[in-house]
Amino acid sequence: MKLILRSVMALLIAVVLLVGVLLVLPGEKLAKLAADQIEAQTGRTVTFGGRVGYTLWPTLGVKADRVALSNASWAGPEPMLTAERLTIGIAAADLIAGKVRVTELSAVLPQLNLSTREDGTGNWVLERPTAADVQTPASSSGAFDSLPVSIEALNLTGATLRYAPFGEAPVEMRQVDVALAWPDPTGTVDMDVTLRPAGAPVRVVGEIGTFAAFLAGEVSSIGASITAKDTELRFDGRAELTGAASGRLTGRSTDLGATLAAFGVAPGTELPKVGEWLVGADATYTSDGRLALRDLSLSADENRITGGADITLAGKPTITAQLSAGALDLAPLLPGDKGDLPASAAAGEGDDPVSDGWSRDVIGMGWLAGFDANIALDVQAVDTGSLRLGESKLDFSLDNSRAVLKFLPAALFGGQVQGQVVANNRNGLSVGGKLSFQGVRIEQMLGQTAGYDRLNGEALGELEYLGVGNSLAQIMASLSGKGWLEVGKGFFTGFDLEQLMRSGSGNGGSTVFDQLTGSYTIENGNLLNKDLLLTLKGLRAVGEGRVGLGAQDIDYLFTPSLQRGDGASALSIPVAITGRWSDPKIRPDLKRALQPEIDAVEEQAKERLREKLSEELDTELAPEQDLNEAIRDRIEQEAKEQLLRLLGGN
Repeated sequence: MKLILRSVMALLIAVVLLVGVLLVLPGEKLAKLAADQIEAQTGRTVTFGGRVGYTLWPTLGVKADRVALSNASWAGPEPMLTAERLTIGIAAADLIAGKVRVTELSAVLPQLNLSTREDGTGNWVLERPTAADVQTPASSSGAFDSLPVSIEALNLTGATLRYAPFGEAPVEMRQVDVALAWPDPTGTVDMDVTLRPAGAPVRVVGEIGTFAAFLAGEVSSIGASITAKDTELRFDGRAELTGAASGRLTGRSTDLGATLAAFGVAPGTELPKVGEWLVGADATYTSDGRLALRDLSLSADENRITGGADITLAGKPTITAQLSAGALDLAPLLPGDKGDLPASAAAGEGDDPVSDGWSRDVIGMGWLAGFDANIALDVQAVDTGSLRLGESKLDFSLDNSRAVLKFLPAALFGGQVQGQVVANNRNGLSVGGKLSFQGVRIEQMLGQTAGYDRLNGEALGELEYLGVGNSLAQIMASLSGKGWLEVGKGFFTGFDLEQLMRSGSGNGGSTVFDQLTGSYTIENGNLLNKDLLLTLKGLRAVGEGRVGLGAQDIDYLFTPSLQRGDGASALSIPVAITGRWSDPKIRPDLKRALQPEIDAVEEQAKERLREKLSEELDTELAPEQDLNEAIRDRIEQEAKEQLLRLLGGN
């Protein structure tokens, strides 16, 4: 907008000068004389590359093709202003009364090249040459200096505006349409501007109070409505020509991503789809591209956030904010929601959330490159579709496509979680985290993160993990990490250890325990555990095995044991759990259960045989001695004795 306003000011100055000269010059060679007069007054050269036509009544006017006004001497060789057609209309009746009222000023395909030098002077400032440089005709000088001029209407069609501030990168806009209505020279101007910063039209309709003072650099009242690609914004406040402004900003959008792209902000970034965005804030904008929002209210569908934010719009947008919110439903806004699950799971069919494996759909995280951020959020509740938080303090930072969410702490899974999770999309997507938790419901934690909800109880522990991939299936199959877990009283469904180990009805297909502890490592999507300990009333169980987080399968062995009063095991029956999470096979391993008894019976039989052989062989046999070897030795000894008797008898 700053570029538009400076362009309009430059065009007005040039046209006022042209009007003043044309009105005091008679004769057939008016065009050439006008050009000479402008150069004499300003040092700028005006050329008419096409036909120049005039009308006298009721509108005194001039229409010129291919008009060009040269640039300041320090600003380069390109003209400051060119236009394929320039039309100027002046009310003849007012002119007779000594007043110049421009009723029409229009330019077709104008091109304005604006710039500033080191001291801040713009090339649109028309400086008179000194007397030594140019001899100004006395007959016209006084008339020009005293000529009152007002411009009621200005129209630019298909304009190209280029602005190059000293020491900064040039800014250029093409296909700009401008319509200004300025009936009172000391009053308000109404404007209708269409910009195309990134191809799509952005329309600005508004009014600027005391426009003459505004063009002179003073602060003026301003009201404007901006519409762009299913978005409407309204601003009411005060502004100045540099672009600085303050006032109340309100807006509504049904396609924020397309709107940002229309403004050329974060092009190519795909934002989450939301039915309706609403914003309201006291806004202050500075000429260097900084936006401060106070008393901010931001709504996305049913979600509402309040607080304050500071946004830097120059280059990649950067957001710093302190916010608070009630209950937020972010499931439609984030990738990896219920759409990542099979249809049966998303619809809530059955107890298991997955049946055909993790989704292989590519997770769209390109939006992480659209901006940088540091946002503190106090929230009453958050539902991401896969995770549900209660009252929590969160800190979100985003730097060069790496997002970090810190829990300070967060109410999660019915308990508290501290630590952080990370999503890094700088070179392909990776996710990780380091968390500690206490008082969490294990069925919620495993159910919402791994799709396994058969283990129930209150837990504390730690988890560290890392996964890489562009889909949920790739991430789960690549997981690595470690952790430990302690669960107080609880139960797990699917089999009843007490019924297995004792007679009776048991617990109806569930195992109720007093405590569960264990540690684990994660490698290539497999959780490995060797030290699971489960204690029940009169029972004790240990476990080891593998849980396939990527493959959604399990290969695990529980070994429960009946405990005697002295703590020794009376009976152990291992239980093998194998197969898919959705349909695991749970079977007592009777071979392993009976193996100790078989070994004991075998050892007793060997002992009795050893005793019998000792009697028959008349020799002591050690427990570790091989029986076959003992028999062979005894036979050899007996043979030797018989041979010696035979030889002795001869």
